[in-house]
Amino acid sequence: MSSSAPKNSNNTHSAAKKAAPTAFKANGPIPFREALAVWIKISLLSFGGPAGQIALMHRLIVDEKKWISNERFLHALNFCMVLPGPEAQQLTIYLGWLMHRVWGGIVAGVLFVLPGAVTVLLLSILYAGFQDVMLVEALFFGIKAAVLAIVIQALIKIAQKTLHRPRLVAIAGIAFLAVFFANIPFPLVIILAGLAGWMLARDETASQAASQAASQAAEKPENALENAPNQSLEHAAPPPSAARNVKVLAICLTLWLAPLLGMWMALGPSHVFVQEAVFFSQMAMVTFGGAYAVLAYMAQQAVGVYGWLNAGEMLDGLGMAETTPGPLIMVVQFVGFMGAYRNPGMLDPFLAGTLGAAVTTWVTFAPCFLWIFLGAPYIERLRGNRHLSAALKGITAAVVGVMLNLALWFGMRVMFQEMNSVDLLIVEGLPLTFTWPEVSSIDLATAAIAMSAFLAMARFKVGMIKTLAISAAVGVVYGVVAG
Repeated sequence: MSSSAPKNSNNTHSAAKKAAPTAFKANGPIPFREALAVWIKISLLSFGGPAGQIALMHRLIVDEKKWISNERFLHALNFCMVLPGPEAQQLTIYLGWLMHRVWGGIVAGVLFVLPGAVTVLLLSILYAGFQDVMLVEALFFGIKAAVLAIVIQALIKIAQKTLHRPRLVAIAGIAFLAVFFANIPFPLVIILAGLAGWMLARDETASQAASQAASQAAEKPENALENAPNQSLEHAAPPPSAARNVKVLAICLTLWLAPLLGMWMALGPSHVFVQEAVFFSQMAMVTFGGAYAVLAYMAQQAVGVYGWLNAGEMLDGLGMAETTPGPLIMVVQFVGFMGAYRNPGMLDPFLAGTLGAAVTTWVTFAPCFLWIFLGAPYIERLRGNRHLSAALKGITAAVVGVMLNLALWFGMRVMFQEMNSVDLLIVEGLPLTFTWPEVSSIDLATAAIAMSAFLAMARFKVGMIKTLAISAAVGVVYGVVAG
């Protein structure tokens, strides 16, 4: 029995090279059609932001299907957390690639985005055409208050799971201070946090490392598929090579940047389509930490620099992304739509908005395939590297600090009507400037809806979609009564 297993494995491996890529589970290959059904299910049920989406993938792929071990799932997730862009979508690409190579990653990644993209586009068209109607304004009045509660709850949950050591709490606190008060660029904060995590790991003694390893082993499920690496899945992880890297770079960069260059030459650098393509391409390269970590920066640029929409509309867009399947960063599609809708040129505003949404979506999500297809083979070879794991933990802690900055940024603009610029001088010659609300301008109705939504989800375990629906209904009632 034992002597035939390697032979079968080798035969399967040889066949896989000749046929379509096929992943393997404990008792045989995973049919591509079966994996496709799972990706479709995930794409239609992926509500609740990255935390909910990742939990859904873990339940379906690790717990129920048992296609991927828990250890390997978390290894892929840690890698995606340090990449620029939406980590939940990148995780689907990684897992799809792991099971069925390139086509598996493409199918999983596209399906994860498609339902949300279509839904947000339809909502954007309705919003642009009817936002002046009192009923629609009242609807989003309640939604944006509930979104604030969702952001706060996500911050608390991630902090509880991440900041389990004093050193990680310190990294998160320093990251918040650096972003909120000193306006230090987020990529620099991420790099320094990863370096701090790596350096702190070097100070651990051998006994501490052994104790940690024993503790982690004790926490693993007893299921053999969870405890042992899935050896058959090694066939789905081709070794990295220079030739493969050149091929991936050539194809992915062409697909990502060729449309941008074409628009630049045809329309000029000042056209709204080109501005959106350039801005969101830049964001795709520097937006580490997922949607919550980068929304503040994106909103500040889209609202304050380009004038594509205002802060209230930005929150409405986030509400759309929260109530539709797919990654929260899908809010960029709403921003792209509104920016082109308001600057249509010779086009019909709705057509311009649709094209702007398409351009924004393309340049935001196309790079995700490049990061995964290029980096995943190397990351697969680094499984079990303790120093890499420590660096990833430091980066995750910094993301918590940046999320706190986001929560404050949105919270102040949702609950207060007036904002003031405050100058703080701690070190001579290095003034710190930050924004703070005028307390007397608080919107009590918004604050009440936000607090009620938070209590409903945190204390009474009401689901996110139900909370958003109730908040929207309360907003409509309040809008009708208040006139």
